[in-house]
Amino acid sequence: MSITWFSDESKDIYVTLTPMHITINKAGLQFFDSAYQVMLGYDKVKNVIIIKPLSKDDVTRGDIPEHAMYNISLSSTYARITNKAFITKVIEIFNLNLDEKGSKYKARWRVNSGVLEVELKGVE
Repeated sequence: MSITWFSDESKDIYVTLTPMHITINKAGLQFFDSAYQVMLGYDKVKNVIIIKPLSKDDVTRGDIPEHAMYNISLSSTYARITNKAFITKVIEIFNLNLDEKGSKYKARWRVNSGVLEVELKGVE
């Protein structure tokens, strides 16, 4: 007999954007569990936000400008980045309509580049 155990825990990574926060769900938390800070970026052609975790060594090495690194708060069920300036820029560039409740977007971890890409083409 071959048994497959059911697990209802979501394996999909979702990122919720509000006018103040970027929140990564539990499925995406594993890629940030040792992050000391993050870098934030976007790709207008691919319609994605890019979040790169930085280790303490990355941060203290000195080759990344201090103004390009942002704090990340970790809990047991989510990770949160608070950066109103970045989100305001993203809203402007991608013409997003975010409210206080937030909009949820699918994301995927890019193993080769070590970044999380948040797909802005469709709201979940």
